[in-house]
Formats: sequence, C-alpha cells, structure tokens
Amino acid sequence: MQLVCSARCGSQLFRALFAEVDLDAVGNYQDHRLQQPGYVCLNCGAPAFDLGEVPDQMDADAAEDDPPEIVADILCPVCETLVQVRGELECPNCGAPLEVA
Repeated sequence: MQLVCSARCGSQLFRALFAEVDLDAVGNYQDHRLQQPGYVCLNCGAPAFDLGEVPDQMDADAAEDDPPEIVADILCPVCETLVQVRGELECPNCGAPLEVA
C-alpha cells in the first residue's frame, strides 16, 4: 500500500473510510478489515489514493480496451476456399481481401 494525497499536500497521515475495527470487551484493538478502499488525507481532507493499485488497474483497463477477436468461417470470393478468419483479413490461400459481415 502506498497512499498519496490527491491534493499533493505531502501528508503522511490518512484515514481509512470504510474500515471495520474489532475490539475486545475493554475496548482494546484486536483486528481490522477494509470493506472497500477509500481513504482521506488527515492534513487537508482531500481524497487519498493507493498508488500500489495503479499497475493492476492499468492492466484491467488495457484488457477492457482490447477488442474481442472475431472468428468466422467464410468462403473466399476468389478461390472459394473455406477460411477461418481470426482478425487477418486476407485469404491465406490466394491473398484476396476478405470481408467479415
């Protein structure tokens, strides 16, 4: 975890917003759980971000941006060969351009 203030105030103190804290009968801390990520800077009150999650989020965003691969069996209009098209739009037999509808 690497928390950073969104206002870049340089603070090193943050508060978890959606945390559950377990206490014993006399009020001593036992354990905690974060229900969902959310942090606030204790210096200026701005939202804080966990920079440790950035690489994983970038990978997830890149996976969403990749178009799904189109797979289709079509008949080449030039050589009449049955071709399974996977993104390449040329017949592997004769090189004619193929169109996937």
